[in-house]
Parts: sequence; structure tokens; C-alpha cells
Amino acid sequence: TVVLNSTRITLNDGTHTTYTQPDGTFHFYRVPPGVHLLDVQSRQFHFSQVKIQILPDALDSPKCIEYAFPGAPKQAISHPLELMAHASYDYFEPRQGFSLMGIFKNPMLLLMVATAGMMFWMPKMMEGLDPEQKEQMQRQMEMQQDPSKMLTQLWGDLTGTGEDDSPSAIEKKPSAKAGGKTARRGKKD
Repeated sequence: TVVLNSTRITLNDGTHTTYTQPDGTFHFYRVPPGVHLLDVQSRQFHFSQVKIQILPDALDSPKCIEYAFPGAPKQAISHPLELMAHASYDYFEPRQGFSLMGIFKNPMLLLMVATAGMMFWMPKMMEGLDPEQKEQMQRQMEMQQDPSKMLTQLWGDLTGTGEDDSPSAIEKKPSAKAGGKTARRGKKD
């Protein structure tokens, strides 16, 4: 039996409140006749609720019904009440011990292992490339050093025009300033 010191006990959700004495007893004074719900508000233990019916002609002998939890079967208990805790509250989980698998499940470690693996496998992958592919990768790395070249190449790739360095691919169109003919079409009514 655990004696609770200074535990709050309420009737009807706090209309009447008292605290337990050092020996575990408690008293309510000036409680009117009627049906009252007694709750023990303990941080350490779970107690059942008790419905107390006080009749006007029998103030000294109330009828008490105990509920282990709301909706549980009723059980008549005698007055004076002797309440027993049904369970204790555990607020903290026990600390887990050291686990080697816990280290390998860490996302940061997984990223580090993947990065280290890529560092070792990339040179081996480069050995198997064709000379054309190696040359293309070297050109791309040169482009990355000059952002303006990289952006023009990217824009050309996105539009589908690409970049041809040969002079035959560039066609000049006549302009109006150079004496070229421009045709205008008017609206048809």
C-alpha cells in the first residue's frame, strides 16, 4: 500500500477540492445532497472514479459506486472509501543501450559512405569510357569554368538549336538597311 501525500482529490470536476493528509486520508466538508463524481488527480498512479450518492435523509451513509475507467462495469464499495491505485504512470522510456546497427542506420553516415564509394568508383568508371566521351566531358568541365559559355550552351540545348562553329552553318539574311527587300502584306478587307 502506497500512501499519497498531498494528492488533489476533486468532486464534480473541481466544485469541491481537497488534498490528502500525510496518512493518506481526506475529508470533504459541506457537500450538498445529490450525486457527485470523485476523482483522484495523481501524477504517479491511476485511480478509479467513484460516483457518490448522498441522500438528504442519510447524509452519514452515502452509496458509492466505483468505475475503474469511464464506461467500465460498476462495482459497489463501502464508505469510508479505501481507494487503491490500478496502475502507475511511466512518463519516461528507458534509455536504449549502445547499438552498432543504430550507427549504421544514421542518415549522415549513409551519405558519407555513399560519397566515399563514389570517390573510389568514379575513376574506375572513367577508365571504361570512349575517347569521344572523355573529350566531351573535358569540354563540359571547361564550360563550367566560364559561366557565360555554360549558359549559352545550355540555352542552345534547351531550344534545340545547339551551337555549330562551322561558318557554312551560319546564314546571313538580308536586312532593310543593307538594301535588301522586305515585303509587307496588308490586311485584306
